[in-house]
Amino acid sequence: MALYRVKPTSADIEIARAVAEYTSPPTEAAAATLTWGADEHILCALAAGWWLYCRTRTAQERVNSNHILLTTVAVSVIPHILKSIFDQERPDRLTVRGHLHGVPFSGKRSDAFPSGHAMHVGALASAATILPPAKRNLVWSIGAGLVLTRIVLLAHWASDVAAGLALGGLTERLLRFWTGYGPNARNRRPS
Repeated sequence: MALYRVKPTSADIEIARAVAEYTSPPTEAAAATLTWGADEHILCALAAGWWLYCRTRTAQERVNSNHILLTTVAVSVIPHILKSIFDQERPDRLTVRGHLHGVPFSGKRSDAFPSGHAMHVGALASAATILPPAKRNLVWSIGAGLVLTRIVLLAHWASDVAAGLALGGLTERLLRFWTGYGPNARNRRPS
């Protein structure tokens, strides 16, 4: 039993009802596949691989890869800590209709708040702000699609996803002070 119980908002409930009513098994199957793009295990493996690759690259690329790896690990750990403090029942546990339309069961029953997938996307979207506009917008678009899968699968309430995005972005920004990542990195940290 966690210390705090988080209740879904009325908007959360309406969105979940609409998803349960109008999604189809093919939509749920597509969302179930796409959601792996924000899975902590996959993202940690990719970040570690990029970190290893960058060990022989320029100093700035090493700083950037250090930041991405640290951020990815941090936003993998933080949701687990928060889920031990906050309890919230997942929307997929409150629908029969949704399961008839292909909604699977997601994670532990009371671990809806916050969305770990959304924390990863929020952190990566925040880190992408230093990229050229075309690349940044691509990261943001893919991220938006990934976090929507969590709502379509009824794994999280919309507010869980919003909180995860905000917490991920905040985590990434705070870690910039320590890692020297970002557009003003040369002014903050020696090479």
